[in-house]
Amino acid sequence: MAEQGGLEGSQPVDLSKHPSGLVPTLQNIVSTVNLDCKLDLKNIALHARNAEFNPKRFAAVIMRIREPKTTALIFASGKMVCTGAKSEEQSKVAARKYARIVSKLGFPVKFQDFKIQNIVGSCDVKFPVRLEGLAYSHSAFSNYEPELFPGLIYRMKQPKVVLLIFVSGKIVITGAKIRDETYAAFENIYPVLTEFRKVQKCIKTLIADDDDDIHLIRMGGFNNFVERFEGSLYSKRYYKLNLICSRVCFMKCLLSG
Repeated sequence: MAEQGGLEGSQPVDLSKHPSGLVPTLQNIVSTVNLDCKLDLKNIALHARNAEFNPKRFAAVIMRIREPKTTALIFASGKMVCTGAKSEEQSKVAARKYARIVSKLGFPVKFQDFKIQNIVGSCDVKFPVRLEGLAYSHSAFSNYEPELFPGLIYRMKQPKVVLLIFVSGKIVITGAKIRDETYAAFENIYPVLTEFRKVQKCIKTLIADDDDDIHLIRMGGFNNFVERFEGSLYSKRYYKLNLICSRVCFMKCLLSG
């Protein structure tokens, strides 16, 4: 299958799988595994490197390794949670390394029931989004309370994932079990985000009365425009309003057609 379209990092994007031309980046993989034996957490914390154990705060040993850069939560029951990997393979490699470390401390460790529990991905659509309109039109799936959290929480039914959508256009996708669900969720939401794309406009008439003034702003700058405007018959009545508006919109008008 030929790959075409834009680039995601250094890899070409397959438009048959990613029609939007954007590919979410995997940020975190959470996996679990059963070591199938009871563990003495205090003994592990005392003899293993990069391990900490405070039973008053949390009933598990927290262990870290550098490659792949991950963190493990090891429980006395033999259950282990591995987090921080950037891919499914990295997560499995890291889990095996933790199991090997525990095994070298004298525990009869087995590596059973490895499973990916959660995949977190992110993407940037490169345009601002009208979250109020999106929340109103998709109220059955959306929860938007800007006083409590700046992002819109979108609970998608198929695939069953949760998306955090921010006004900047940045998206966080969580809850997937496999990466294809992350990709499918983004492709489902992308047309919706495009529909609620925020269009920024500049009202020229608040700054200048005619095309000559707009040209003066572009060519001579804001100060020249003010000097000309101060000498006009309307300066006493409209100068203050136009001065405020000019400061806000000056840079936009330089680029506007």
